[in-house]
Amino acid sequence: MPLLEITDMTVSYGRIEAIRDVSITVETGELVTLIGANGAGKTTTMRAVSGVRPLARGRIVFDGQDVTRMKPHLRVAAGIIQAPEGRGVFAGMTVMENLEMGCFARPFASKAEHDETVERVFTFFPRLLERRTQLGGTMSGGEQQMLAIGRALMARPRVLLLDEPSMGLAPMIIQQIFRIISEINAQGTTVLLVEQNAQQALSRSDRAYVLETGSVVRTGEGKALLADPAIKEAYLGVG
Repeated sequence: MPLLEITDMTVSYGRIEAIRDVSITVETGELVTLIGANGAGKTTTMRAVSGVRPLARGRIVFDGQDVTRMKPHLRVAAGIIQAPEGRGVFAGMTVMENLEMGCFARPFASKAEHDETVERVFTFFPRLLERRTQLGGTMSGGEQQMLAIGRALMARPRVLLLDEPSMGLAPMIIQQIFRIISEINAQGTTVLLVEQNAQQALSRSDRAYVLETGSVVRTGEGKALLADPAIKEAYLGVG
């Protein structure tokens, strides 16, 4: 049984269907990527999985439980954790305060478990340890992205939803972020990734789905799609 199974999902904004009949599966331990042009429905898909957008049709099953109508905070409690597009750090809070907000809906059983999780976050992102008393709003874009992912990790995700983690970042920082994402996945965290940087995303993905105008048009292993001439032309600028 997949950890996350989306079946025939349709999400509408008024009369407009942003995505229609989208089906996606994510197995435990996988890194699965959604790629597509702007407006293809990638972020809408993530918002629907996290419960921010209701479904017009379809079904979402997480770890064998139908969560289609489950409220967003209950999905967080179940382990569906999203680092949103645009990072969304709390500008007036310090790095540590931002991290603590990540576990608000999933409290720790003990202080030892809390401290172990904080240490893990700082191992992935040593910069956050250096800046732990700095206000989130004064950090660079790359540092804020690290903070957004770190905050999500504080909730101990069973599936981590990452929405455009490379958006607006310099190439060197993008490579660093993707190396860390691969490491997070390699240590056992299941990841569903939305990303426009197809080269970085597909090269690191177990599987991927290609969205066009709200529908899945291709699926396959990440590296196989990366080698496909049609994908190269459409998303890598290689004709």
